[in-house]
Amino acid sequence: MARHKEFDRNMAIDAAVVMFREHGYEGTSTGMLVEGMGIGRQSLYDTFGDKWQLYQAALQRYSAAETLEHAAALKRGPRAIDGIRAMLSRVVEKAKEPCLGVAAICEFGRSKPELAKIQDASARGLRANISKAIREGQAEGSVSDDGDPGELADFLVACIAGIRVAARGGADRKALNSLARHALRALR
Repeated sequence: MARHKEFDRNMAIDAAVVMFREHGYEGTSTGMLVEGMGIGRQSLYDTFGDKWQLYQAALQRYSAAETLEHAAALKRGPRAIDGIRAMLSRVVEKAKEPCLGVAAICEFGRSKPELAKIQDASARGLRANISKAIREGQAEGSVSDDGDPGELADFLVACIAGIRVAARGGADRKALNSLARHALRALR
């Protein structure tokens, strides 16, 4: 009897994230996945069911990690605006790396309820963290108090997506920094 190759499920999902980030769902073949993940085709099916279920697991893992990274950045610095600046700087720094969240939205929009559920949960977490930072900034005076924190959080989420799309489209670091700087200016 043949012995099944053992592998770390999380490492396999991380490898799938890399493939899906670069090529999207449709552009990533099962062959590319098994090669990139270093597992056999049958192991992929036995563990994840199919490519679609693997894509959902990859998007879930990526979205959760990004939300945590944004939350950590928002806590940097003595003032709330410093944390917001750190979050935007992180986005600019990582912008040349494709974003699986933005890619999923561009590829599927809201047409797949299972993806929308993952994206909505991630967006709620991100917006809640940003709204909290904006409220703190308004209380300490580092963010203008004439804007609704929820609306400003939505604006910053759109700016983050825009920076990532601009980077994917070829914008250079100077242009990306300018976008982040104007987003910060809108909060003052």
